[in-house]
Amino acid sequence: MAAAGLTRSLSGKVALITGASSGIGAATAVLFSKLGASLALTGRKEGNLAKTGEECAKNSEPLLITGDLGKEDDVQRVVDETIKHFGQLNILVNSAGIIELGSIENTSLDQYDKMFQCNVRSVYHLTMLCTPHLVASKGNIVNVSSVNGLRSFPGVLAYNMSKASIDQMTRCVALELAPKEVRCNGVNPGVIVTELQKRGGLSDEAYATFLERCKMTHALGRPGQPDEVARTIAFLASDEASFITGASLPVDGGRHAMCPR
Repeated sequence: MAAAGLTRSLSGKVALITGASSGIGAATAVLFSKLGASLALTGRKEGNLAKTGEECAKNSEPLLITGDLGKEDDVQRVVDETIKHFGQLNILVNSAGIIELGSIENTSLDQYDKMFQCNVRSVYHLTMLCTPHLVASKGNIVNVSSVNGLRSFPGVLAYNMSKASIDQMTRCVALELAPKEVRCNGVNPGVIVTELQKRGGLSDEAYATFLERCKMTHALGRPGQPDEVARTIAFLASDEASFITGASLPVDGGRHAMCPR
């Protein structure tokens, strides 16, 4: 079901969504397709990306571009293929991201570089290349950050730093592009039920414990679902949010307002 109040709100818009092969990116792609957007979807895993594409194709056939945004040539190719196929770009959703466990005592420089390569540098590069097209369409950008960009948590140091960087980028880009009528906002999810933490190193048992703890760490007493974040992204990307820019919007069940240990 499309988000209430947003039915077909993205008709005529071309959206490029990264990280579309899983989690929040995949949920956003499916919702955007229901809202009438034309989609360019990119992700690293071809099989998973194809599954997202199949769901979106029930509404409109998306352009699927498999690639690694950590590679500069792939970033350029994603933009080039999108513009060649659609002739325009109205919305950029930067959803791709990774997480790894580690503190200042045991996070290696390789881990640090990997985190910033994926979570920051690739976002900067893609946004830079998309900006002329977004200026031409007076479009907008939505960055997927994290509550970890707003609050401090031990044990995921490089990830926290990368997401704080994205929040600063969101605000700065918003100010830089506002005179050209391009908006830039971000969402800051709390714990969302995806595969992110497992890929970051949590075992099945540790992940189950992690989700159980959300009853204490999130004011609403539970983790979130990808579609709950997707609906917020769709709102920010739509004309319903026409007077919002530079915002970092928590979608975290109140976690940003809490101080649990």
